[in-house]
Amino acid sequence: MGSFYIKTNRIFSSVRKYSWLFVPLVAFGGLWLPKLGLLMIPLMTTLAVMGFLKGKYWCGNLCPHGSLFDSIIMPISINTKIPSFLKSKIAMALAFTWFMYMLGGRLIKVLGIFGSATFLDKLGYIFVINYLVVTIVGTTLALLVSPRAWCSFCPMGTLEILSYKLGKLLRLNRATDQKVTVARTEMCHSCGKCSRVCPMQLTPYLEFSDQNQFDSEACIRCSTCVKNCPAGILSLNNAGEALRIKEETDIDGYRKRRKIAAVLKRVRPLGGDVNEYTFGLTDTERVECRPGQFILVKIQEKPVMFRAYSISSFSEDGSELSITVKKMPGGYGTDIIFNNFKEGDPVVLEGPMGSEFVLNEKSDRILFVAGGIGITPFVQMARDAVEKSGCEKDVKLIYGVNHSGEFIYDDHFTRLKTSCEKFEYIKVVASDAGWKGKKGFVTDAMKDMDLKGYKVYMCGPPPMVRASLKALKHAGVEDEDIYYESA
Repeated sequence: MGSFYIKTNRIFSSVRKYSWLFVPLVAFGGLWLPKLGLLMIPLMTTLAVMGFLKGKYWCGNLCPHGSLFDSIIMPISINTKIPSFLKSKIAMALAFTWFMYMLGGRLIKVLGIFGSATFLDKLGYIFVINYLVVTIVGTTLALLVSPRAWCSFCPMGTLEILSYKLGKLLRLNRATDQKVTVARTEMCHSCGKCSRVCPMQLTPYLEFSDQNQFDSEACIRCSTCVKNCPAGILSLNNAGEALRIKEETDIDGYRKRRKIAAVLKRVRPLGGDVNEYTFGLTDTERVECRPGQFILVKIQEKPVMFRAYSISSFSEDGSELSITVKKMPGGYGTDIIFNNFKEGDPVVLEGPMGSEFVLNEKSDRILFVAGGIGITPFVQMARDAVEKSGCEKDVKLIYGVNHSGEFIYDDHFTRLKTSCEKFEYIKVVASDAGWKGKKGFVTDAMKDMDLKGYKVYMCGPPPMVRASLKALKHAGVEDEDIYYESA
């Protein structure tokens, strides 16, 4: 099974990329030039002020040690679970007490020689030694546990939290306090991706408040979860902006989301590393699905975690639905599904969800563009577009894969093509010497098409989607006529 915690890019600014250079400058350079340690005084003052206004923002965006751990150490870190004790208030209190005792005791001694020629060197050396110890301990934990293990109980982080509490008590940081904000909790996939990429190993998706904000004081506001959210519904905002976003976000397509009790009825291999899973719904209440929607499948209990999959087909009476899953190398979720899901097992689903990709039934000209496993939503969408119109609509499907053996649901689309002369099924293979049909990419198949007036639905790998968007715009397709999602 793939690792739960994911190593992903956490560097979103030049400051975060290069501020680690401050660490060797002070921690090691200060051994020869002790006055370099005096740089710690404005640094500590700044982080305390920023803590008052923005919580642990310094830790996630400006801290030199944080930059060191995220940009230099993370690639070689074991990156395992941070022990609960290191994240506890006891550990934070002990580390803060130790740090302040060491710093305070030495400062008192040095103040005794205030005004002497060596005073500044002695004062700077105190900060150098403290910084060096933090560097050694923090780097060791970053290598052997997790890049931000030290940050769980870092004394400077605790200082930020204390300063932040004061800011909240005085109600002076409401405008500046930007927290992780979810547009609407109804739209959350509950996939846990925000937790898996979180440097502090927190669980935002399980802890959003009624104001749609993540209130944990341990959050370092680094935006890693924001950048990695599959649903694209996270942001950093203050309470006022969070309320505005909540009120303005349309949840059409998510209002009927509910928990659904189901049983895994069939597992059908589709070739290679792709399986189709069909669920029988045991709830008495009918589940109404629309072509283009997706469903959440519960994959584990602790922590609760789901995976989102396009509904590839569903029965008219709402008693069954199917999803298609491609096993990803090292994929945490797909490993669980392929290894643990057996026919007859009870499964918890949530949904149906989504409106952005739902088929517009008023469209007379429709183009579907699929890449690889991105074909799955079009199984039902193409059938509906063809059959419900009585074969009156112009419907095209461009389906691209790397090798000819990767086509799935080929018989299904071939039957549609046979039954309806207005349905055009175009298969494209990127690299297969034995393939006799069209070769290249889906964008090559678009070149000779007159696509004006078409509604276009795309699903596939991000590079395919990006290239197709350019090709469609070049072909004169309006932005409002293009709907897409990545697979």
